[in-house]
Amino acid sequence: MTNITETKVLIIGSGPAGYTAAIYAARANLNPVMVSGTEPGGQLMITTDVENYPGFADPIEGPFLMEQMRAQAENVGTRIIGDMIVDVDFSSRPYTATDESGNTYKADTIIICTGAKARWLGLESEFKFQGLGVSACATCDGFFFRGKEVCVIGGGNSAVEEALFLTNFCSKVTLIHRRDTLRAEKVMQERLFANEKVTCIWDSTVEEVLGVSHGEEGTPGMTGVRLKNIKSGAETIYPCDGMFVAIGHDPATALFKDKLEMDEEGYILTAPDSTETNIPGVYAAGDVKDKIYRQAITAAGMGCMAALEADKYLATVEHAHKNAA
Repeated sequence: MTNITETKVLIIGSGPAGYTAAIYAARANLNPVMVSGTEPGGQLMITTDVENYPGFADPIEGPFLMEQMRAQAENVGTRIIGDMIVDVDFSSRPYTATDESGNTYKADTIIICTGAKARWLGLESEFKFQGLGVSACATCDGFFFRGKEVCVIGGGNSAVEEALFLTNFCSKVTLIHRRDTLRAEKVMQERLFANEKVTCIWDSTVEEVLGVSHGEEGTPGMTGVRLKNIKSGAETIYPCDGMFVAIGHDPATALFKDKLEMDEEGYILTAPDSTETNIPGVYAAGDVKDKIYRQAITAAGMGCMAALEADKYLATVEHAHKNAA
């Protein structure tokens, strides 16, 4: 038998945006329901040390931060359901969503916090060394590589931006690209080539991340990468302490295709200085709409915005109904 859950606020997804939206919605007595998705907590669940989230003097682990946010959301009254939304209908209010188990949710407002995922190279060794030198966020992890040598994989604006950012900490940054020219904007390329700390390796792909992983003898951590020149086929070992993969992100928005306005990359579009989508009462917060900052703190801020906007919207609708009556 299908269960039907009615709520003033349905939050799809979790992570910093979702949990913060839940906290604010619950404190506004909106009794929010969150369907957390298959990976509750999002990208922070695979982040080891977090040093840039306010309120913690010492580094904390990403999973711990997410556990605390979830507990806070539950403690103030959020109902969290461990399932995944697979269909939505925004054609009329209350809006309808269906989860993987076949349960139905009817919601006056919906806050979308499904996030985005970094694209990886797909190497087994790459995943083995995540948190041991391999990262997809220079802003998050660059600080841990002070005085060390790292490589950045990619050739677009993101890769160049990551490489330039890392020169603030690292002794040497090597950009590795599978082609012999970059896709990044010319002005970004000029800044990159002018930086004395940066070198480039062209026409090359990473075949394997090298080092000592957990459970192996020695101090865990990556020691380099095995490269392959795609033109000559020659393989070389490039020693480095870290590898930053910067080949893009994919927002988790397939569910909302043709139902919400998005940009060409699939990020949900919202009104300026707002989390409101093109559908009244439907909001998007965090990495699902943000391809610039992609930080836990900015996602949390947007979650707060979305909850406050949902609360204001509900009050406006209720006031309009009373006047109509």
